[in-house]
Parts: sequence; structure tokens; C-alpha cells
Amino acid sequence: MTTFTYVTYIASTRDKVWTALTDPEFTRRYWNGRLVESDWRVGSPVIIRHDYDDGVDSLGGKVIVADQPRRLSYGVPPNTVTFELTDHDDVVKLTVIHEGLDDTGAVQLGEGWAFILSNLKTLLESGTPLPMPEAVLAAYR
Repeated sequence: MTTFTYVTYIASTRDKVWTALTDPEFTRRYWNGRLVESDWRVGSPVIIRHDYDDGVDSLGGKVIVADQPRRLSYGVPPNTVTFELTDHDDVVKLTVIHEGLDDTGAVQLGEGWAFILSNLKTLLESGTPLPMPEAVLAAYR
């Protein structure tokens, strides 16, 4: 199994980044219409669905860790996604760790995570998401 790790720095607060990761209406804006839904209590279900046809993705599962605003982890074995939020002066270091991937999944999800997290950063810093390239849209449908 392979682990994908991505680090970005966002001019924001941990509370705002946490909200961006956990509020379905916010996730919709940077994650190609994906709504990430949960009550964010350990053991609670996480449902990731798309707003364009209300379909449910295979991602999601159960909340493993919810230490607001420091660490959030959820998944279905063998996949786990962990978000670590660390203050660095006036910015937040966001580390995403996606574990349990096969080699093909690591490459595909790595490209997807790079765009999603760039979009999250841009949205939090400017108030406007990036335009969604057709290649990214096609990969999600």
C-alpha cells in the first residue's frame, strides 16, 4: 500500500480551514460539487456526495479522529484521509495524508488532491475558487 502526502500553507486561521474541510456548503465550492457531510464525532458516518446528481462517492466512511481545529481523519479500510492543521505565524500549514492506496490510486488521487487543495487555498485567501479545468471535471464524473 502507498501513502500520498501533500502540504500547503494557507493565509487563514485553523478555525476557518477546519470549517472549510467540514462544512458541506463550503466543500461544494472547492471540491467540484462534492458535499462532505458528517456530525464530525468519532465513529460517525462521513458521506461524500456530488451535487450534480446527488450520487454518493465510494469515499467516506467513518470519522476516526476529530480534534478541532488540529486534526481530522476519516475513511474506509484500507483508505484513510487525515488532515493536520498547524499554526505557522499568520498562516496555517495543512498536511493531507491519504493512506492505503495502491500505486495507480496514489497517482490518480495525488493529481486530484493537488487541485482540490489548491482550490481550497485560493478560495480561503481570495474568496473565489479556481476555474475547474475540463480534465479535472472529467476525472470526477
